[in-house]
Amino acid sequence: MAGKRNPWGSTGGSGGGDGGDEPGKDGPAAGGDAPGGSEPGSGGEPPRGPRNPWLPGGGAGDGGNAPGDRPRRSASIDDIFRNRSGDRRRPGGGGGGRPPQFRLPERPGGKSWFPVALVAVGALWVGVTSVHFIQAGEQGVVTWFGGKYAKTLQTGAQLSLPWPIQSVSVENVTEIRRFQIPGGEEENLILTADQNLVNLTYQVRWNISDLVQYRFQLVDPEGTLREIAEATMRSAVAEQELDEVLAGAGVGRIEGQVREAMQDRLDAFRSGITVQGIDVMKADAPAQVIEAFNDVLAARQDAERNRNDARRYEQQLLAQAQGEAAAFNTLYEQYRMAPEVTRRRMYYETMEQVLANTDKTVVEAGGVTPYLPLPELRRSTPQGVTTSAEPTSSATRTGGQ
Repeated sequence: MAGKRNPWGSTGGSGGGDGGDEPGKDGPAAGGDAPGGSEPGSGGEPPRGPRNPWLPGGGAGDGGNAPGDRPRRSASIDDIFRNRSGDRRRPGGGGGGRPPQFRLPERPGGKSWFPVALVAVGALWVGVTSVHFIQAGEQGVVTWFGGKYAKTLQTGAQLSLPWPIQSVSVENVTEIRRFQIPGGEEENLILTADQNLVNLTYQVRWNISDLVQYRFQLVDPEGTLREIAEATMRSAVAEQELDEVLAGAGVGRIEGQVREAMQDRLDAFRSGITVQGIDVMKADAPAQVIEAFNDVLAARQDAERNRNDARRYEQQLLAQAQGEAAAFNTLYEQYRMAPEVTRRRMYYETMEQVLANTDKTVVEAGGVTPYLPLPELRRSTPQGVTTSAEPTSSATRTGGQ
């Protein structure tokens, strides 16, 4: 193997030479590999061995050794990842490679763009968090660092210091808000004045009148409003009897009373809330006795209907009697002025009413009382003949008188 390097490393002495391996110099007496030779660090050359394939290759001038003829050592984890990440030495020698470096583009003149980008982001942040557009019916509350009150923003474009120096919370102060008690399908039993229970469902309508008081005076404004509504409603129903609540007679009175009492308490707390109204949506008996209560209500409705019928009949009779009395008074005035004429007219009217539905007609003439079956003649005689016969009957009746 003349002219070739020993694959197991050079065992030559201290000379550098070209690092070639000559035959005869691989014996036990040559180099530091021989028994009894110089130890590493004792002035001799370090031991050399085969090239580790996991290590980067050495170049020329690397301690005067030939390429790949470096001191033998084991591979470290840094060497392995450096090789896999592209830190490889150029083939044929030379210095070791450098890992890729990423740099931002530079401005003209070699300056960095980073300060410009930082200023742009800061300006955008200030513009977004400092300009506020308050819609119609809304108000904004400005606080220092989310705590202490600073000012109130009205409708329109408004300015504040950027967040987090100042924070803005916007609320609609004209919207009518509602909540129902109870919230679901469960019962809301309330005790009445006559020691009965009524299942009452009602709705509260409210809005924000003072946003500053609403935000800072109470910890939980909506929860406080709900508790006040329940307490006030129970107090108002406790003053009414069950019949008034179920029949609806006292519902309007209860609604007005509850609204006024709630507003008084909220104003005392300076809550910034205005109660717009209370609406009782349902007033029933408890579910356990609902059938019995329905029967009682049905009986009461029947009794009320009968009383209404009796009152109506009474009014009809009274009106009829009053009309007859007025007619009699008018007739009496006429009788006082002409007694004979009035008496005869009354006689004729009475006889006409009596004989209107009889089947016999009596005609008085010269002491003879003939019988004329006029109803039978009317049935059997055509209409034209009957009409022509009527003047004769009238003449006969007149002659008899």
